[in-house]
Amino acid sequence: MKIRLYTPAMQGKGMFDGGKVTEQKPIGFPGEGSVINRVGPLFYWAWAHTPQEGYIPLHPHYSFEIMTYVLSGLAEHGDSLGTRSTIGAGGAQVIKAGSGVSHEERFVGPDMEAFQIWFEPDLKLEAKKEPAYEQYEHEEFPIHTQDGVRAKQVLGEGSPILLTAEASMWDIELMPHQEHSLTLNPGKTIAALAVSGGGFWQGDDGRREAFHARDFMLLNTEHGEKLTLHADQEPVRMVVIEVPERVNYGLIPKKY
Repeated sequence: MKIRLYTPAMQGKGMFDGGKVTEQKPIGFPGEGSVINRVGPLFYWAWAHTPQEGYIPLHPHYSFEIMTYVLSGLAEHGDSLGTRSTIGAGGAQVIKAGSGVSHEERFVGPDMEAFQIWFEPDLKLEAKKEPAYEQYEHEEFPIHTQDGVRAKQVLGEGSPILLTAEASMWDIELMPHQEHSLTLNPGKTIAALAVSGGGFWQGDDGRREAFHARDFMLLNTEHGEKLTLHADQEPVRMVVIEVPERVNYGLIPKKY
């Protein structure tokens, strides 16, 4: 197991609406301060927060598959397709930008938090598709609960979300001193963001790597192995995304 850890100081930062919405960016655009700019088809990952309310005005997107996953509070969405929608904690909004769509966002608290995550399919092919918007409530996702562990399948097998880009995603919560196992596959990268709590990862060889709240981690292996996530003395919430290490789509268009 190879693990690379990036503290909040090594992640990018951003803001909207005069600072009413602030962002920590584990994976940011070039020039935003993130050490990591992309991982395979995982192109961008921002963690947004607003104490009360913040607005991001209408702006365009092309070809990318863009998911807003709400941790707390409400996310309101409007777009050039005529959509008006609101999603709460645990829900997801998915924009399949295709040939082009414009949207606006309003985040409503108190203490609203959400991820916006961009996945990159073959952009030349996606640009030929009609844009689409999809919305999924928390209750639509498979959730497995056992022995102080709750694992929610946000992307991948059993999830209602079907992306063109190859990706799996889990929202994992552990009570203190509990553990959860994942398979670390060769040719894949696990990108993990500690939403809260601290603990450690452990591989088949017994090697341990500690983490704290808001740390971002990339995990790889040359051979398939079992990977175990452990919580220390407080609950842990970890969001995990597995993607191929590399994609070969050719050049990326400059417009996002």
